[in-house]
Amino acid sequence: MKKELEAKYSYEIVEKNRYEWWIQNEYFKANPDSKKPKFSIVLPPPNVTGKLHIGHAWDGSLQDAIIRFKKLNGFDVLYLPGMDHAGISTQVKVEAKLREQGISRFELGREKFLEQAWKWKHEYAAIIRQQWSKLGLAFDYSMEKFTLDDDINKIVTEIFVDFYNKGLIYKGKRIVNWDPMQKTAISNVEVIYKEVEGFMYHFKYMIQGTNEFLNVATTRPETMFADQCLVVNPKDERYTSFIGKNAINPVNKQAIPIIADDYVELDFGTGVMKCTPAHDLNDFEIAVRHNLEKPICMNEDGTINEMGGQEYQGLDRFEARNKIIENLTKEKTFIKAEPMIHQVGFSERSNAIVEPYLSDQWFVKMDSFADMILKLQESNDKIRFFPERFDQVLKKWMENIHDWTISRQLWWGHRIPAWYNKEDKTKIYVGMEAPKDAENWIQDEDVLDTWFSSGLWPFATLMRGEGFESKYFKEYLPNGVLVTGHDIIFSWVSRMIFQTIEYTGQIPFNDVLIHGLVRDEHGTKMSKSLGNGIDPMDVIANNGSDSLRFSLLTNSTPGQDIRYSDSKVKAGWNFINKLWNASRYVLMNLEEDFKPWEEQAILNSNSLNETDKWVLTEFSKVSKQVNYLIDKYEFAIAGKMLYDFVWNTYCSWYIEFAKVNLNNPKTKEATQQTIVYLLKNILIMLHPYLPFVTEHIYKSLDMKNSILEESWFDKEFIFETDYINVVIELINSIREFRAANNIKNNVVLNWNATNGNLEIITKYNLEINNFLNEFLNANLSINESLISETTSLSVLDFFIEIPNDDFIDKEKMLEELATKKKELENEINRSERMLSNENFISKAAPSKIEEEKEKYELYKQQLELIQDKLNKM
Repeated sequence: MKKELEAKYSYEIVEKNRYEWWIQNEYFKANPDSKKPKFSIVLPPPNVTGKLHIGHAWDGSLQDAIIRFKKLNGFDVLYLPGMDHAGISTQVKVEAKLREQGISRFELGREKFLEQAWKWKHEYAAIIRQQWSKLGLAFDYSMEKFTLDDDINKIVTEIFVDFYNKGLIYKGKRIVNWDPMQKTAISNVEVIYKEVEGFMYHFKYMIQGTNEFLNVATTRPETMFADQCLVVNPKDERYTSFIGKNAINPVNKQAIPIIADDYVELDFGTGVMKCTPAHDLNDFEIAVRHNLEKPICMNEDGTINEMGGQEYQGLDRFEARNKIIENLTKEKTFIKAEPMIHQVGFSERSNAIVEPYLSDQWFVKMDSFADMILKLQESNDKIRFFPERFDQVLKKWMENIHDWTISRQLWWGHRIPAWYNKEDKTKIYVGMEAPKDAENWIQDEDVLDTWFSSGLWPFATLMRGEGFESKYFKEYLPNGVLVTGHDIIFSWVSRMIFQTIEYTGQIPFNDVLIHGLVRDEHGTKMSKSLGNGIDPMDVIANNGSDSLRFSLLTNSTPGQDIRYSDSKVKAGWNFINKLWNASRYVLMNLEEDFKPWEEQAILNSNSLNETDKWVLTEFSKVSKQVNYLIDKYEFAIAGKMLYDFVWNTYCSWYIEFAKVNLNNPKTKEATQQTIVYLLKNILIMLHPYLPFVTEHIYKSLDMKNSILEESWFDKEFIFETDYINVVIELINSIREFRAANNIKNNVVLNWNATNGNLEIITKYNLEINNFLNEFLNANLSINESLISETTSLSVLDFFIEIPNDDFIDKEKMLEELATKKKELENEINRSERMLSNENFISKAAPSKIEEEKEKYELYKQQLELIQDKLNKM
């Protein structure tokens, strides 16, 4: 039956070709026709911008652990892999690569550029798949999807058309976040805000026809060319007399009106603000209320357009700012520049400073969708968040929603299915295909925001080109759980919820497990600039996949960041090594023809000895708690409980007890059966954490073809064996006492239990003493009257006492005391001679004489104590 394990644990041997064997034997393949309950996870698709990082490893390990746990619990599982085209992120990478070759994407043209983007995708997709295999992720590769696959693209187009026809998608001019380097709109979540040292610039806006002026402050003088008015609060008594008059814009000398609006805060700044509707969201809304024009003074690349006149046109916005300050200083309309720290938005991908910019874009109307999510999360059918507090995060986003800008001025992505009539550009056609008279129409050049297509991910991946008739769509939606970071609750989680419900009538997933970031061991966020990033493939190369996974999972608390450290990975390796050595011991103590009992035989066996019963009972308790915890995604707590059981209960104690029982013909067979039965179920319960090594050891047991064919432990053993836990505490205490007092094992120790809860000790006194005699050469009595002096130790909720005579060697002590007495007498004689020597007294320093007197008194006290001990002995 048995197969020998290698003498030493080697992750290289254990993990080699195992993943390919799982794939080849279709252990990860879902079966929609199966009668088993269904459970699915659709992988949050990594971007094809580069290799996976340590965050992906954590995210994937969590999902894979859940999938394996569910599979072992009898579910038909689907873990669906996929990747995201990542729109602007990938386009930036491809453009950078082309620039290195001296090529511009505009020189290539759209089609040739897309060919280069697809080459990039294929290269990095291959790398990512290799990384998935190293991590051991249990994917059904027959279901793998990419966000630009033809069938996904068809669904994206269909939903765009459907939403447009329902009035949920519209085209309009609104303020967007504009990346002037990439020349595209970007979403709010693609804007990274940083604290920057800047200035608040103050200018004189002269009142037309007078020598009076208003002090107007702005951080962006380069937008002054497009100012349409000055705004004051109607209740601000400082400025009521100016309302209705005109002010002169100092940068272009145009007269602009002074209006009143409640938006202006009375106590902020000077109380006067300039309104530039095309370059600020709040200004835009003021312009809508007051029917103002909305001219744009910048080109798409961030340079000043014709509104800047001959002097400024073509200048970069920041060059223009400096020149405005220079010129208006000469004209004495520049007042001052106040230093300040303010939040500035940067494009996540290009790192360019984002420009609020009035642009003609496509939008999703969000009011009804926000209301949909809020109602869902107040209902009994709400999506459960782990931790629950992130449900409130989602709600707050929905309560403060803006319409979603979904168009991007890119080439890499889903082309917007809208066409404009060549003769009348106001005519728009939206459809699955171009209009019949296609020659008279021009398709929109823009593509959709990446989040639009990834928002369809939970269901679009399941349709397989068959739509609502797909078996996979019918069986695996809603997904069981989404595992993702807290940073994309708004940008992705919320969009998956409303897009899935709107299109399918179902929620996308039942649970959302939120995690944080992987930080370095000092708690610092990992980044390329700090050089503290971790490549998971390097960790696996040096320690094995199981060690990495175990360190990530056993430090994973829902909603929290984790700190990566090499020491945690090494601790994982040490645990695996402990499991390995324990498994080797088990296998070495089985005969070649050993056959494991059926589980029922273990359950009903009358031949189990006390330690067999005890370890089965303890395992039942642990398994029940682990099941509960993993169902709540508490992998850290569950993992630590398994760690403690395996390391301490199974390896350190049960195997030690088994060494005795395996040498006893009466207890040998039951102990062999129990130790193997437990090892098998330990491997099963550790499998979500340590898939490679648990499969390898399991194969040595020669049971089923794979551990993935096994079932999760759900039995309950209830034996009255709590007294063995008392035995273990007693053994620990007595061993420590022997070591501390250098007492050899052949010295019999007679302990007396007293002062506490002695119920278990009284009830199982015979059994406990059997253990103590077997392992410690000790006896335990209860509440005996002890005449001689004793030493007491606290154990659990009682004390044990031992007569000093039992462990103190009197002859040796008499000898040691006599020797010490002689040494002290000699010192006393020496000290007396010195203190009676007049030469010493007259020449020695007073401090030296005092020190000698103190020694003399101390020696006499010590001699008195030793003499007292000798008299009593």
